[in-house]
Amino acid sequence: MATPLRRQILLILVALSIPLMVVIVWSASLTLGQHQDEVRDESQTLAVSVAAYLDLVMHIPAEPADLAAAQAVLASIPLPANSVITVADEHGVVIARSRDAERYIGAAGTIGQHAETAWTGVRRGVDGVNRICTIASIGRSTRLVSVGLPLQLAVDRTIPIYRRNLTVVWSTAAVLLTITLVIAWRWVRAVTFLEAAADRVGRGDLESFRPATMPSREFERLQDTFAGMIARLREARDTSAGQVAEERRMREEMASLQRQIIRQERLAAIGVLVSGVAHEINNPLQVVYGFTEILLAREDLPEDVYADLAMIEKESARAAAIIRNLTRFGRQKNAQPAPVLMRDIVASVMELRQRKLQEQDIAVEIDDHAHSPVLAVFTELQQVLLNFVINAEQAMDAADGVRRITIRTADDRGRVRVEVEDTGKGVAHGNESKLFQPFFTTKPVGEGTGLGLSVSYGIIEGYGGTIGYRRAAIGGALFYFELPAAG
Repeated sequence: MATPLRRQILLILVALSIPLMVVIVWSASLTLGQHQDEVRDESQTLAVSVAAYLDLVMHIPAEPADLAAAQAVLASIPLPANSVITVADEHGVVIARSRDAERYIGAAGTIGQHAETAWTGVRRGVDGVNRICTIASIGRSTRLVSVGLPLQLAVDRTIPIYRRNLTVVWSTAAVLLTITLVIAWRWVRAVTFLEAAADRVGRGDLESFRPATMPSREFERLQDTFAGMIARLREARDTSAGQVAEERRMREEMASLQRQIIRQERLAAIGVLVSGVAHEINNPLQVVYGFTEILLAREDLPEDVYADLAMIEKESARAAAIIRNLTRFGRQKNAQPAPVLMRDIVASVMELRQRKLQEQDIAVEIDDHAHSPVLAVFTELQQVLLNFVINAEQAMDAADGVRRITIRTADDRGRVRVEVEDTGKGVAHGNESKLFQPFFTTKPVGEGTGLGLSVSYGIIEGYGGTIGYRRAAIGGALFYFELPAAG
């Protein structure tokens, strides 16, 4: 398992501090050695100087006065603490000493063993202090002078430098450590931010990523790359969601088409059945109508019977006309276009829908001013106008107050125009452009196929006419079509 970045940075800092301490100790040891050499040189210089001076003031053989003078000279020389200057005879007996003279004068020392040549080295004095000592002879005599500077003097000189160096090094290290920690903290924060963002992306959250300030250009490029990856993932997700939605819509449309086809087949079957039933009913109805006319021809009928027979004749004729329209509307064979008057189309449609309109308390106004025929198949124009009337019926409800359908026909510069206007709420603006598309309907499922207006559009376009919709002046819907007038 990989070590966290924070722990790695801490281990690096600890590892760097070890060689730093080694360097500090090594530097202190070098400085101490240099100061020891300095103390040795000072000891040699002082020993030579004191020997030369004593050679001038002391006589051979030395008198007590000379020894007292030498003792005074030694005591007057300024020396570092624990330093000592000793004068001994050829036997190594101390005859003068810069400090504690009354204690050590007359005592035997170790100076005599170095009487042959000048000597410099570290040795332990009779007082137990380690010193750097230099022994020199006084002139041509056998007397010796020993100058001992304490070894601690080199240490005392090294400590301030060591402390200064240690302060400088640790201050520099602290600054570098602070800078390193700040940089490392920013790196860790950037890595943590990207890690958290990657974790959210892994859970499917592609929306909450907001770029942050990065500590370096490399992190910025990494963040930009990561943001680009999220954008591509979001685009791919949206594309996939759109494809899924489109597939779902296509499946729903396919299912709707299947239902519409089934419904159309059912309606076609019903049309064939209605046409057959109408043909079968028409025969006995003609018998009723014929016998009614025969009875009405008699002159010996009471007045009330005559009125009843007249009513039977009227309704039988009306029923025959409806059956005739149904039979003609249900024909499946192709018919040839022929001159057709719009008033006949309107009359046939009203015969089919009059009863239904009366039941729904819908008033119908017919404003017929068209006198020119058009060249078309009667049943096809009948189907177009019937679709307009049925749509107008279904567009109005009881809450609309006065419910009225107005059918207008007119000749207009070589064309015949038909309009159907209702007092409903009209078509929503968003649906106006889709009115004549196949299978588009605003009616509840099962109440409309969405094919009536599209079929009407095809019929009118086939005759070189125009068909359309606009909002009526009273707020309802107004559907219209125009056809060229027949020559």
